Amino acid sequence: MANTHLGIYLNDHLAASTGALDLMKHLAEAHDGTPVAKLALQLHAEISAERQELEQLIKRLGLGESIPRQVGAWLGTKISQLKLQIDDKATGALHVFEGLEALTIGIHGKAALWRVLGELAESNPELRGPDYQQLVRASDDQQQRVETMRLAAAPAAFEPIDQ
Repeated sequence: MANTHLGIYLNDHLAASTGALDLMKHLAEAHDGTPVAKLALQLHAEISAERQELEQLIKRLGLGESIPRQVGAWLGTKISQLKLQIDDKATGALHVFEGLEALTIGIHGKAALWRVLGELAESNPELRGPDYQQLVRASDDQQQRVETMRLAAAPAAFEPIDQ
């Protein structure tokens, strides 16, 4: 089963997790002592553990980790953070909202990864091992927590500006 396309797919998700973890660290630091920071730190711990699951799978399949993809993800995260800084200060309402929205999108992608691997594992013993259903449930729970906070952040992010 281990093939080039699977290696690309898994490494793309591994690289995306690098960016997500960096974004969560950034949100936690910028909003220290707030519910946003608390959620970001919780998610950082949870997604770090899931990332280890993915790293173990890549290793078990004999696929190498793609350094260029990791570097690309890191650079992409830095560019995203710069974009957020240009749009709004690090502690600003739009900054929080857009950071949470990026996390929502990333978590949705991660859930999709676990779902497809669960499907593939049914006919490919090499992919068996992780509890993909539990990983999907965890992703769905993370998605709900971030989405709740994102929606709560929307009014402040888009309140009318006095002129």
